[in-house]
Amino acid sequence: MKTIKCIIVDDEPLAVSLLENYIREMPSLELIFSAENPVDALEYIRNNTADLIFLDIQMPELSGINFMKIVGDKMKYILTTAYSEYALEGYDHNIVDYLLKPISFERFSKSVEKAQVRFPLNTPEQKHFFVKSSGQQHRIYFEDILYVESIRDYVNVKTAKEEFIVLDTLKSMEQQLPENSFIRIHKSFIVNLNHIKTIGAKKIIVHPEHEIPIGESYKMNFLNRIK
Repeated sequence: MKTIKCIIVDDEPLAVSLLENYIREMPSLELIFSAENPVDALEYIRNNTADLIFLDIQMPELSGINFMKIVGDKMKYILTTAYSEYALEGYDHNIVDYLLKPISFERFSKSVEKAQVRFPLNTPEQKHFFVKSSGQQHRIYFEDILYVESIRDYVNVKTAKEEFIVLDTLKSMEQQLPENSFIRIHKSFIVNLNHIKTIGAKKIIVHPEHEIPIGESYKMNFLNRIK
């Protein structure tokens, strides 16, 4: 998984602080710079590279719309504002998403999912990723994962020796895992094909003895994959 390098540009200190905290909760994001003055952000961008900018639309020094006109399409944007009337104008600039303040973490997470689709996250060379669990970042190798289970607003990343409860969605996790090794077989489960021990009509056994149900809507795709 490629980590998405993020910048925050917002003239409100509380808004910057909120987004900084949200970004720290997302293993797929890395905050590399934040600024309350868009001119400072422009200076940073001239000398550094980033992938995604969380950008306030209405700022006194320079509006978010004009900011995008200066920076151009070399970066992607998620716009933030307290004024819904700016939404349509923002979408004219081919942005990823639009967040209306106050921004909840749930809405922020959905916006990040949209961003992840726009970046080539899975590469053949990538053998691990990092997840945040119990306040710490943990390196997990893809080959060690047995399955991933959705548990309400969290996912459980299960390996043979450990499990990690992560604040994330199963859809987001699916996008971060290598497609050649993992498949979703149920609305609540993604499994590692390399750890499947036996396959039944309605369930599989993942090594050593973990029973995982097969959802009817996922069954045909799963059976085609294992052939």
